[in-house]
Amino acid sequence: MRVKFILPALTEAKSPFWRPIKYSLFPPLGLATLASHLSDEDEAELIDDHVEALCTDDAPDLVVIQVYITNAYRAYALADLYRARGCYVALGGLHVTSLPEEAAPHADTIFLGPGDQTFPEFLRDLRAGMPKPRYVSTAGRTIEGIPAVRRDLIKRDRYLVPNSIVVTRGCPQHCDFCYKDAFFEGGRGFYTQRVDEALAEIERLPGRHLYFLDDHLLGNRRFAEALFEGMRGMGRLFQGAATVDSVLRGDLIERAAGAGLRSLFVGFETFSPANLRGCNKKQNLAQDYEAVARRLSGLGIMINGSFVFGMDDDGPDVFGRTVDWAVRNGITTATFHIQTPYPGTRLYAEMAAAGRLTCHDWDRYDTRHVVYRPVGMSPELLKAGYDRAYRDFYGWGNIARGARSHETAKHRAKHFFYAAGWKKFEPLWDMAIKMRRLGSLTPLLEGVLSRVTRAEPRPETPANPLEILASSP
Repeated sequence: MRVKFILPALTEAKSPFWRPIKYSLFPPLGLATLASHLSDEDEAELIDDHVEALCTDDAPDLVVIQVYITNAYRAYALADLYRARGCYVALGGLHVTSLPEEAAPHADTIFLGPGDQTFPEFLRDLRAGMPKPRYVSTAGRTIEGIPAVRRDLIKRDRYLVPNSIVVTRGCPQHCDFCYKDAFFEGGRGFYTQRVDEALAEIERLPGRHLYFLDDHLLGNRRFAEALFEGMRGMGRLFQGAATVDSVLRGDLIERAAGAGLRSLFVGFETFSPANLRGCNKKQNLAQDYEAVARRLSGLGIMINGSFVFGMDDDGPDVFGRTVDWAVRNGITTATFHIQTPYPGTRLYAEMAAAGRLTCHDWDRYDTRHVVYRPVGMSPELLKAGYDRAYRDFYGWGNIARGARSHETAKHRAKHFFYAAGWKKFEPLWDMAIKMRRLGSLTPLLEGVLSRVTRAEPRPETPANPLEILASSP
Protein backbone atom coordinates (compact mmCIF):
# COMPACT_ATOMS: atom_id res chain seq x y z
CA MET A 1 0.00 0.00 0.00
CA ARG A 2 1.27 3.46 -0.91
CA VAL A 3 0.63 5.96 1.88
CA LYS A 4 1.15 9.72 1.76
CA PHE A 5 1.20 11.73 5.01
CA ILE A 6 0.68 15.49 4.58
CA LEU A 7 1.02 18.43 6.94
CA PRO A 8 -0.56 21.32 4.98
CA ALA A 9 0.70 24.88 5.33
CA LEU A 10 -1.54 27.74 6.45
CA THR A 11 -3.14 28.35 3.07
CA GLU A 12 -2.13 27.62 -0.49
CA ALA A 13 -1.23 31.26 -1.07
CA LYS A 14 0.42 31.62 2.36
CA SER A 15 -0.76 34.20 4.88
CA PRO A 16 0.78 37.70 4.97
CA PHE A 17 1.84 36.69 8.48
CA TRP A 18 3.78 33.73 7.09
CA ARG A 19 7.09 33.49 8.94
CA PRO A 20 9.42 30.80 7.61
CA ILE A 21 11.40 30.76 10.87
CA LYS A 22 8.38 29.61 12.88
CA TYR A 23 7.09 27.03 10.45
CA SER A 24 10.52 25.53 9.76
CA LEU A 25 11.37 24.78 13.37
CA PHE A 26 10.15 21.25 13.97
CA PRO A 27 9.31 18.22 11.80
CA PRO A 28 5.77 16.75 12.04
CA LEU A 29 6.43 14.08 14.64
CA GLY A 30 2.76 13.17 14.93
CA LEU A 31 2.57 11.98 11.33
CA ALA A 32 5.96 10.27 11.57
CA THR A 33 4.67 8.43 14.65
CA LEU A 34 1.55 7.23 12.81
CA ALA A 35 3.76 6.03 9.97
CA SER A 36 5.54 3.70 12.39
CA HIS A 37 2.42 1.52 12.43
CA LEU A 38 2.69 0.67 8.72
CA SER A 39 3.97 -2.72 7.64
CA ASP A 40 7.35 -3.30 6.02
CA GLU A 41 5.61 -3.85 2.68
CA ASP A 42 3.97 -0.43 2.69
CA GLU A 43 5.54 2.54 0.90
CA ALA A 44 5.37 5.74 2.94
CA GLU A 45 6.02 9.40 2.11
CA LEU A 46 5.81 12.33 4.52
CA ILE A 47 5.37 15.84 3.08
CA ASP A 48 5.53 19.00 5.18
CA ASP A 49 3.95 21.71 3.05
CA HIS A 50 5.71 24.38 5.12
CA VAL A 51 9.23 23.45 4.01
CA GLU A 52 8.92 21.64 0.68
CA ALA A 53 6.92 21.67 -2.52
CA LEU A 54 3.79 19.54 -2.40
CA CYS A 55 3.22 17.56 -5.58
CA THR A 56 -0.45 16.68 -6.09
CA ASP A 57 -0.33 14.87 -9.42
CA ASP A 58 0.01 11.46 -7.74
CA ALA A 59 -2.61 8.95 -6.58
CA PRO A 60 -1.54 7.08 -3.41
CA ASP A 61 -3.74 4.36 -1.99
CA LEU A 62 -4.10 6.24 1.30
CA VAL A 63 -3.66 9.95 2.08
CA VAL A 64 -3.45 10.98 5.76
CA ILE A 65 -3.73 14.72 6.44
CA GLN A 66 -3.13 16.49 9.75
CA VAL A 67 -5.53 19.41 10.30
CA TYR A 68 -5.14 22.31 12.68
CA ILE A 69 -7.25 25.43 12.68
CA THR A 70 -5.12 27.73 10.51
CA ASN A 71 -4.45 25.11 7.84
CA ALA A 72 -8.02 23.76 7.75
CA TYR A 73 -9.05 25.31 4.44
CA ARG A 74 -5.88 24.16 2.74
CA ALA A 75 -6.28 20.68 4.27
CA TYR A 76 -9.88 20.36 3.06
CA ALA A 77 -8.94 21.43 -0.46
CA LEU A 78 -6.19 18.81 -0.61
CA ALA A 79 -8.52 16.15 0.79
CA ASP A 80 -11.17 16.95 -1.82
CA LEU A 81 -8.58 16.82 -4.61
CA TYR A 82 -7.29 13.38 -3.62
CA ARG A 83 -10.76 11.95 -3.03
CA ALA A 84 -11.81 13.08 -6.51
CA ARG A 85 -8.83 11.10 -7.79
CA GLY A 86 -10.06 7.94 -6.08
CA CYS A 87 -7.65 7.95 -3.13
CA TYR A 88 -8.80 6.97 0.34
CA VAL A 89 -8.44 10.08 2.54
CA ALA A 90 -8.20 10.20 6.34
CA LEU A 91 -8.22 13.43 8.36
CA GLY A 92 -7.15 13.89 11.96
CA GLY A 93 -5.74 16.47 14.34
CA LEU A 94 -6.88 19.18 16.71
CA HIS A 95 -9.33 20.86 14.34
CA VAL A 96 -10.97 17.62 13.25
CA THR A 97 -11.52 16.68 16.88
CA SER A 98 -12.96 20.12 17.62
CA LEU A 99 -15.30 20.24 14.60
CA PRO A 100 -15.85 16.69 13.32
CA GLU A 101 -19.04 17.57 11.45
CA GLU A 102 -17.17 20.22 9.48
CA ALA A 103 -14.31 17.86 8.60
CA ALA A 104 -16.29 14.69 7.83
CA PRO A 105 -17.59 15.71 4.36
CA HIS A 106 -13.99 16.06 3.17
CA ALA A 107 -12.80 12.60 4.24
CA ASP A 108 -13.53 8.90 4.02
CA THR A 109 -12.43 8.53 7.64
CA ILE A 110 -11.84 11.01 10.44
CA PHE A 111 -9.95 10.53 13.70
CA LEU A 112 -11.04 12.18 16.94
CA GLY A 113 -8.35 12.55 19.57
CA PRO A 114 -4.77 11.21 19.42
CA GLY A 115 -4.19 8.46 16.88
CA ASP A 116 -1.76 6.27 18.82
CA GLN A 117 -4.62 3.97 19.74
CA THR A 118 -6.96 4.28 16.75
CA PHE A 119 -4.63 4.40 13.74
CA PRO A 120 -3.47 0.77 14.07
CA GLU A 121 -7.13 -0.27 14.36
CA PHE A 122 -7.96 1.73 11.25
CA LEU A 123 -5.15 0.09 9.27
CA ARG A 124 -6.41 -3.37 10.18
CA ASP A 125 -9.94 -2.42 9.13
CA LEU A 126 -8.72 -0.83 5.90
CA ARG A 127 -6.75 -3.92 4.90
CA ALA A 128 -9.83 -6.02 5.62
CA GLY A 129 -11.94 -3.76 3.41
CA MET A 130 -14.10 -2.53 6.28
CA PRO A 131 -12.79 0.88 7.44
CA LYS A 132 -15.11 2.92 9.65
CA PRO A 133 -15.98 6.54 8.87
CA ARG A 134 -14.98 7.66 12.37
CA TYR A 135 -12.46 6.48 14.98
CA VAL A 136 -12.58 7.92 18.49
CA SER A 137 -9.75 7.66 20.99
CA THR A 138 -11.17 6.51 24.33
CA ALA A 139 -10.14 5.53 27.85
CA GLY A 140 -7.24 3.14 28.19
CA ARG A 141 -4.98 4.87 25.69
CA THR A 142 -1.25 4.51 26.17
CA ILE A 143 2.02 5.24 24.40
CA GLU A 144 3.94 2.53 26.20
CA GLY A 145 5.36 0.12 23.67
CA ILE A 146 4.53 2.16 20.55
CA PRO A 147 6.96 1.68 17.64
CA ALA A 148 9.86 4.09 17.19
CA VAL A 149 9.11 7.28 15.26
CA ARG A 150 9.77 6.92 11.52
CA ARG A 151 12.56 9.49 11.48
CA ASP A 152 13.73 8.08 8.16
CA LEU A 153 10.76 9.92 6.61
CA ILE A 154 11.86 13.29 8.05
CA LYS A 155 14.07 15.53 5.91
CA ARG A 156 16.31 16.76 8.71
CA ASP A 157 18.08 19.44 6.70
CA ARG A 158 14.80 21.34 6.22
CA TYR A 159 14.37 22.13 9.93
CA LEU A 160 16.01 24.44 12.42
CA VAL A 161 15.43 21.94 15.25
CA PRO A 162 15.37 18.44 13.74
CA ASN A 163 16.13 16.81 17.10
CA SER A 164 12.65 17.32 18.53
CA ILE A 165 11.03 14.64 20.64
CA VAL A 166 7.78 13.94 22.52
CA VAL A 167 7.75 11.57 25.50
CA THR A 168 4.34 12.39 27.02
CA ARG A 169 0.85 13.16 25.76
CA GLY A 170 -1.51 15.89 26.94
CA CYS A 171 -1.32 18.02 30.08
CA PRO A 172 -2.53 17.44 33.65
CA GLN A 173 -4.02 20.96 33.72
CA HIS A 174 -7.35 21.94 32.14
CA CYS A 175 -7.25 25.62 31.18
CA ASP A 176 -10.44 26.90 29.53
CA PHE A 177 -8.59 28.38 26.54
CA CYS A 178 -6.45 25.31 25.80
CA TYR A 179 -6.97 23.89 22.32
CA LYS A 180 -5.53 20.51 23.34
CA ASP A 181 -7.65 19.82 26.39
CA ALA A 182 -10.61 18.56 24.34
CA PHE A 183 -8.22 16.61 22.11
CA PHE A 184 -7.04 14.45 25.01
CA GLU A 185 -10.34 14.10 26.86
CA GLY A 186 -12.17 10.78 27.12
CA GLY A 187 -10.03 8.91 29.60
CA ARG A 188 -6.49 9.68 30.59
CA GLY A 189 -5.65 13.28 29.73
CA PHE A 190 -1.94 13.00 30.53
CA TYR A 191 0.20 9.90 30.11
CA THR A 192 3.82 9.04 29.45
CA GLN A 193 6.12 6.69 27.64
CA ARG A 194 8.09 4.13 29.57
CA VAL A 195 11.33 5.77 30.68
CA ASP A 196 13.54 3.17 28.97
CA GLU A 197 11.69 3.73 25.68
CA ALA A 198 12.09 7.51 25.98
CA LEU A 199 15.81 7.15 26.67
CA ALA A 200 16.18 4.81 23.71
CA GLU A 201 14.52 7.41 21.44
CA ILE A 202 16.93 10.05 22.75
CA GLU A 203 19.87 7.77 22.00
CA ARG A 204 18.71 7.50 18.39
CA LEU A 205 19.10 11.25 17.85
CA PRO A 206 22.49 12.52 16.65
CA GLY A 207 24.35 15.41 18.22
CA ARG A 208 23.92 16.91 21.67
CA HIS A 209 20.88 19.15 21.42
CA LEU A 210 17.24 18.19 21.97
CA TYR A 211 13.92 19.99 22.09
CA PHE A 212 11.11 18.33 24.05
CA LEU A 213 7.80 19.36 22.44
CA ASP A 214 5.75 18.00 25.36
CA ASP A 215 3.12 20.38 26.71
CA HIS A 216 4.37 19.80 30.27
CA LEU A 217 7.66 17.94 30.60
CA LEU A 218 7.46 18.09 34.41
CA GLY A 219 3.82 16.99 34.53
CA ASN A 220 4.48 13.55 36.04
CA ARG A 221 7.11 13.83 38.74
CA ARG A 222 7.99 10.13 38.92
CA PHE A 223 8.46 9.90 35.16
CA ALA A 224 10.41 13.16 34.96
CA GLU A 225 12.73 12.21 37.82
CA ALA A 226 13.56 8.89 36.18
CA LEU A 227 13.98 10.51 32.77
CA PHE A 228 16.39 13.14 34.07
CA GLU A 229 18.32 10.56 36.06
CA GLY A 230 18.70 8.46 32.92
CA MET A 231 19.85 11.51 30.94
CA ARG A 232 22.56 12.48 33.42
CA GLY A 233 25.93 11.76 31.90
CA MET A 234 24.56 11.58 28.34
CA GLY A 235 25.97 15.03 27.60
CA ARG A 236 22.67 16.23 26.17
CA LEU A 237 21.42 19.83 26.24
CA PHE A 238 17.71 20.35 25.92
CA GLN A 239 14.74 22.67 26.03
CA GLY A 240 11.18 22.02 27.12
CA ALA A 241 7.99 23.44 28.61
CA ALA A 242 6.56 23.46 32.13
CA THR A 243 4.12 25.30 34.36
CA VAL A 244 4.80 28.00 36.92
CA ASP A 245 3.88 25.81 39.88
CA SER A 246 6.05 22.89 38.74
CA VAL A 247 9.12 25.16 38.63
CA LEU A 248 8.57 26.24 42.24
CA ARG A 249 7.61 22.83 43.65
CA GLY A 250 10.32 20.58 45.07
CA ASP A 251 13.68 20.05 43.37
CA LEU A 252 12.54 18.72 40.00
CA ILE A 253 13.75 21.77 38.11
CA GLU A 254 17.21 21.31 39.63
CA ARG A 255 17.20 17.68 38.49
CA ALA A 256 16.25 18.86 34.99
CA ALA A 257 19.08 21.39 34.98
CA GLY A 258 21.51 18.70 36.09
CA ALA A 259 20.40 16.54 33.16
CA GLY A 260 20.98 19.35 30.65
CA LEU A 261 17.92 21.65 30.63
CA ARG A 262 19.04 25.03 29.31
CA SER A 263 15.81 26.75 28.23
CA LEU A 264 12.19 26.50 29.38
CA PHE A 265 8.87 27.67 27.95
CA VAL A 266 6.73 28.91 30.87
CA GLY A 267 3.06 29.88 30.63
CA PHE A 268 2.80 32.99 32.81
CA GLU A 269 -0.16 34.14 30.65
CA THR A 270 -1.51 36.91 32.91
CA PHE A 271 -0.79 38.72 36.18
CA SER A 272 -4.48 39.13 37.02
CA PRO A 273 -5.94 36.70 39.61
CA ALA A 274 -9.38 37.40 38.13
CA ASN A 275 -8.15 36.35 34.70
CA LEU A 276 -6.53 33.20 36.10
CA ARG A 277 -9.72 32.19 37.88
CA GLY A 278 -11.78 33.06 34.81
CA CYS A 279 -9.77 30.75 32.53
CA ASN A 280 -9.37 27.97 35.11
CA LYS A 281 -5.59 28.35 35.23
CA LYS A 282 -5.57 27.58 38.93
CA GLN A 283 -1.99 26.34 38.94
CA ASN A 284 -0.79 29.95 38.56
CA LEU A 285 -2.92 31.43 41.36
CA ALA A 286 -0.95 32.75 44.34
CA GLN A 287 2.33 31.88 42.63
CA ASP A 288 5.36 34.19 42.76
CA TYR A 289 6.26 34.80 39.11
CA GLU A 290 9.43 36.66 40.07
CA ALA A 291 10.53 33.65 42.12
CA VAL A 292 10.13 31.50 39.00
CA ALA A 293 12.36 33.86 37.01
CA ARG A 294 14.97 33.99 39.78
CA ARG A 295 15.07 30.24 40.23
CA LEU A 296 15.47 29.52 36.53
CA SER A 297 18.01 32.29 36.03
CA GLY A 298 20.01 31.05 39.01
CA LEU A 299 20.23 27.64 37.34
CA GLY A 300 21.40 29.17 34.06
CA ILE A 301 18.09 28.29 32.36
CA MET A 302 16.82 30.75 29.78
CA ILE A 303 13.10 31.56 29.84
CA ASN A 304 10.59 31.84 27.01
CA GLY A 305 7.63 33.46 28.74
CA SER A 306 4.12 33.13 27.32
CA PHE A 307 1.65 36.00 27.87
CA VAL A 308 -1.97 36.43 26.75
CA PHE A 309 -3.65 39.78 26.09
CA GLY A 310 -7.37 40.50 25.91
CA MET A 311 -8.73 38.54 28.86
CA ASP A 312 -11.75 40.11 30.52
CA ASP A 313 -9.79 41.79 33.34
CA ASP A 314 -7.26 43.36 30.95
CA GLY A 315 -7.26 47.11 30.39
CA PRO A 316 -5.16 49.30 28.06
CA ASP A 317 -2.26 49.32 30.54
CA VAL A 318 -1.70 45.54 30.33
CA PHE A 319 0.75 45.74 27.43
CA GLY A 320 3.27 48.10 29.00
CA ARG A 321 3.08 46.41 32.39
CA THR A 322 3.69 43.00 30.89
CA VAL A 323 6.65 44.07 28.76
CA ASP A 324 8.24 45.96 31.67
CA TRP A 325 7.90 42.94 33.99
CA ALA A 326 9.35 40.57 31.39
CA VAL A 327 12.35 42.80 30.73
CA ARG A 328 13.03 43.51 34.43
CA ASN A 329 12.96 39.81 35.23
CA GLY A 330 15.29 38.72 32.45
CA ILE A 331 12.79 36.81 30.29
CA THR A 332 14.98 35.82 27.35
CA THR A 333 12.30 35.50 24.69
CA ALA A 334 8.63 36.41 25.05
CA THR A 335 5.65 34.96 23.27
CA PHE A 336 2.68 37.32 23.22
CA HIS A 337 -0.79 36.16 22.17
CA ILE A 338 -4.14 37.75 21.59
CA GLN A 339 -6.63 35.57 23.45
CA THR A 340 -8.16 33.21 20.88
CA PRO A 341 -11.32 31.16 21.54
CA TYR A 342 -10.53 27.93 19.70
CA PRO A 343 -13.48 25.69 18.76
CA GLY A 344 -13.86 22.82 21.17
CA THR A 345 -12.69 24.83 24.20
CA ARG A 346 -14.80 26.06 27.08
CA LEU A 347 -13.73 29.60 26.20
CA TYR A 348 -15.23 29.24 22.72
CA ALA A 349 -18.49 27.83 24.08
CA GLU A 350 -18.84 30.66 26.58
CA MET A 351 -18.13 33.37 24.02
CA ALA A 352 -20.45 31.80 21.46
CA ALA A 353 -23.25 31.63 24.04
CA ALA A 354 -22.67 35.28 24.94
CA GLY A 355 -22.67 36.36 21.28
CA ARG A 356 -19.13 37.73 21.54
CA LEU A 357 -17.58 35.97 18.54
CA THR A 358 -17.10 38.30 15.58
CA CYS A 359 -15.34 36.04 13.09
CA HIS A 360 -15.42 32.41 11.97
CA ASP A 361 -12.61 32.63 9.41
CA TRP A 362 -10.26 29.98 10.78
CA ASP A 363 -7.24 31.59 9.10
CA ARG A 364 -7.61 34.44 11.59
CA TYR A 365 -7.64 32.17 14.66
CA ASP A 366 -3.85 32.46 14.95
CA THR A 367 -3.46 34.53 18.19
CA ARG A 368 -2.52 37.55 16.06
CA HIS A 369 -6.07 38.69 15.21
CA VAL A 370 -8.99 39.74 17.40
CA VAL A 371 -11.95 37.45 16.62
CA TYR A 372 -14.21 38.39 19.54
CA ARG A 373 -15.43 41.46 21.44
CA PRO A 374 -13.07 42.21 24.36
CA VAL A 375 -14.41 43.60 27.62
CA GLY A 376 -11.75 46.08 28.72
CA MET A 377 -10.80 47.71 25.42
CA SER A 378 -11.73 47.92 21.77
CA PRO A 379 -10.59 45.27 19.28
CA GLU A 380 -8.45 47.93 17.57
CA LEU A 381 -6.72 48.86 20.82
CA LEU A 382 -6.08 45.20 21.64
CA LYS A 383 -4.47 44.56 18.27
CA ALA A 384 -2.36 47.73 18.44
CA GLY A 385 -1.20 46.93 21.99
CA TYR A 386 -0.24 43.39 20.99
CA ASP A 387 1.84 44.67 18.07
CA ARG A 388 3.47 47.32 20.28
CA ALA A 389 4.39 44.74 22.93
CA TYR A 390 6.46 42.81 20.41
CA ARG A 391 8.16 45.94 19.13
CA ASP A 392 8.97 47.16 22.63
CA PHE A 393 10.16 43.86 24.10
CA TYR A 394 12.47 43.16 21.16
CA GLY A 395 13.82 46.71 20.89
CA TRP A 396 17.58 46.92 21.25
CA GLY A 397 17.28 48.90 24.49
CA ASN A 398 15.10 46.30 26.18
CA ILE A 399 17.21 43.42 24.88
CA ALA A 400 20.25 45.01 26.52
CA ARG A 401 18.29 45.85 29.68
CA GLY A 402 17.04 42.30 29.98
CA ALA A 403 20.55 40.91 29.51
CA ARG A 404 21.88 43.18 32.30
CA SER A 405 19.34 41.69 34.73
CA HIS A 406 21.34 38.46 34.94
CA GLU A 407 24.15 38.01 37.45
CA THR A 408 26.78 36.26 35.34
CA ALA A 409 28.49 37.44 32.18
CA LYS A 410 27.80 34.06 30.59
CA HIS A 411 24.04 34.32 31.15
CA ARG A 412 24.01 37.95 30.01
CA ALA A 413 25.69 36.94 26.77
CA LYS A 414 23.26 34.05 26.22
CA HIS A 415 20.28 36.33 26.83
CA PHE A 416 21.48 38.98 24.41
CA PHE A 417 22.35 36.47 21.68
CA TYR A 418 19.07 34.58 21.85
CA ALA A 419 16.78 37.60 22.13
CA ALA A 420 18.55 39.36 19.28
CA GLY A 421 18.83 36.21 17.21
CA TRP A 422 15.11 35.49 17.44
CA LYS A 423 13.86 38.79 16.05
CA LYS A 424 16.68 41.03 14.88
CA PHE A 425 18.32 38.51 12.56
CA GLU A 426 15.13 36.97 11.26
CA PRO A 427 15.88 38.00 7.63
CA LEU A 428 19.01 35.82 7.80
CA TRP A 429 16.99 32.84 8.99
CA ASP A 430 14.38 33.42 6.31
CA MET A 431 17.02 33.61 3.59
CA ALA A 432 18.64 30.38 4.77
CA ILE A 433 15.26 28.65 4.93
CA LYS A 434 14.25 29.75 1.45
CA MET A 435 17.61 28.60 0.08
CA ARG A 436 17.19 25.24 1.88
CA ARG A 437 20.57 25.82 3.48
CA LEU A 438 19.78 25.13 7.13
CA GLY A 439 22.12 22.16 7.41
CA SER A 440 25.14 24.12 6.17
CA LEU A 441 24.32 27.12 8.37
CA THR A 442 24.25 25.16 11.64
CA PRO A 443 28.04 24.70 12.17
CA LEU A 444 28.67 28.41 11.55
CA LEU A 445 26.10 29.51 14.11
CA GLU A 446 27.25 26.97 16.66
CA GLY A 447 30.76 28.35 16.32
CA VAL A 448 29.57 31.92 16.80
CA LEU A 449 27.62 30.95 19.91
CA SER A 450 30.59 29.12 21.38
CA ARG A 451 32.79 32.20 21.00
CA VAL A 452 30.17 34.54 22.44
CA THR A 453 29.58 32.41 25.52
CA ARG A 454 33.08 30.94 25.96
CA ALA A 455 31.44 27.53 25.83
CA GLU A 456 33.10 24.64 27.59
CA PRO A 457 32.87 20.94 26.65
CA ARG A 458 30.51 20.25 29.55
CA PRO A 459 26.73 20.02 30.03
CA GLU A 460 26.81 23.68 31.15
CA THR A 461 27.40 24.75 27.55
CA PRO A 462 24.37 26.76 26.31
CA ALA A 463 22.09 25.20 23.74
CA ASN A 464 22.85 25.94 20.12
CA PRO A 465 21.11 28.81 18.29
CA LEU A 466 19.01 26.51 16.16
CA GLU A 467 17.05 25.63 19.29
CA ILE A 468 15.35 29.02 19.21
CA LEU A 469 12.03 28.74 20.96
CA ALA A 470 9.05 27.89 18.86
CA SER A 471 5.90 29.51 19.98
CA SER A 472 6.46 33.14 19.10
CA PRO A 473 4.40 34.29 16.14
